[in-house]
Amino acid sequence: MPTAAGIIIGNEILTGKFADENGPFLIRRLRELGVDLKRLVTIADDRSVIAREVAYASEHFDHVFTTGGVGPTHDDVTLEAVAMAFDETVVAHPDLMKLLDAAGLSDFHSRRMATVPQSTELLWDGNVSFPVVSVRNVYVFPGVPKLFRLKFEGLAHRFSGPAILTRRLYTTQRESEIAGVLADAQDTWPDVDIGSYPRFGGEPWKVIVTLESRDATAVEACYDHLITQIPILDPDEGA
Repeated sequence: MPTAAGIIIGNEILTGKFADENGPFLIRRLRELGVDLKRLVTIADDRSVIAREVAYASEHFDHVFTTGGVGPTHDDVTLEAVAMAFDETVVAHPDLMKLLDAAGLSDFHSRRMATVPQSTELLWDGNVSFPVVSVRNVYVFPGVPKLFRLKFEGLAHRFSGPAILTRRLYTTQRESEIAGVLADAQDTWPDVDIGSYPRFGGEPWKVIVTLESRDATAVEACYDHLITQIPILDPDEGA
C-alpha cells in the first residue's frame, strides 16, 4: 500500500506566529486517497535539518510532501536543502527562469525560486501558473495554505491507493473494562487496526472504538463480534 511522509517547514509554525493548516489538510486528503501517512513532522528553516529529514523520508516512504520555504527571501531554503539531501547541485532551471521573466520577476531575489536541484522534474498537473518541483519521490509545495491545496489537488490523482473502511463503536464502559475484548479481537483480525480513545466531558459515552482496514470483510466481521461483547450506544447518540 502507498505510504507517505509530510514535512511542514517554517519557523513561523514552530514559534506560533501562524497555525499550521497544511498538516491537517494532508492528513485528511491522504486518508481519502487511500495513502497511509506514516510520518508528519514540523521543522525549522534550517538547511541541514531539512536535508536530513527529506533524505530519511525519501528512503522510507513512497511519497514525500514538503510545504514551505520556496519563496524569494533569505529564509526560503527548502530547494537548496532538498538538493543537499540527494547530494545534488542546484541549477537555474531555464523553464522556471522564463516563467519568472514573463511575470516581471527577474530580480536577483526572485530568481531563487528558479534555482532547483539538478534532477528536478516540473509537474504541471491541474490549474496552476507555476509548476510543482519534484525531485525523485519528493514533492516540494509552497507553504501558503491556499496555494498548497490548489497544487496538491492537481497532483492528487498520482497518489491514490485502495480505500480504507472505518467503523466506530461508542460505549459507556471504561477502557480497562474492554481492553481484554479488544486485545482478543486484534489477535483474531490482525488486518484490522483497532483503536480505543477515551473521552471526558458531557458525552454519554466513555470510549470511542475505531476499526480500520482495507479488508471490508474483516472490518465487518470484527464489528459484528465486538457489538456482542461490548455494550454500545446507538451510533446516532455518539455522532
